[in-house]
Amino acid sequence: MRILAISGSLRRISSSTTLLRAVGVLAPTGVEVILYEDLADLPAFNPDLEGAEPSSVLAFRAQLNCADGVFISSPEYAHGVPGSLKNALDWIVGSGELVDKPVAILNASPMATYAQASLTETITVMSARVITEASLTIPIQGRHLDENGIIADPRLSHLVVTAIKELITAIETSSPGAHAFAESTE
Repeated sequence: MRILAISGSLRRISSSTTLLRAVGVLAPTGVEVILYEDLADLPAFNPDLEGAEPSSVLAFRAQLNCADGVFISSPEYAHGVPGSLKNALDWIVGSGELVDKPVAILNASPMATYAQASLTETITVMSARVITEASLTIPIQGRHLDENGIIADPRLSHLVVTAIKELITAIETSSPGAHAFAESTE
């Protein structure tokens, strides 16, 4: 089973990215979590380029196509989703890589409710299946933790593992092939 993890932050040290790295470490055997690291390489969305998309856009779409599910974690800027993440999502509105795909939205800050709501709305409009049980707030912002600090904290690691298990369950119920793969690698 393959899960693509997308951070909405371009910062080198980001709570959102750190949280997704912890997801990768805590994922069970047979579940590969791939951190998408090329958000900054996507050009500004331009619908005139339909059919002649830049290679970075095609690579992003290919990674989404290969994923059984998606984790997204994003900071909140000015009560919204950062422009870089919204831009990435704009590139896939018409191409449909998220249609019926299970998506979990992780929030690293309990105060970042506007971006969380906006991102949920955007993903829902794109016909993805937002998995509410896997979309959790995991309060790490401001604690200066790396992924090992998250993993070492029983409360935080429990929340991360819960999100992973819920997304895996959603993937397994929507994709019999993914379920068979997960079972064969356990």
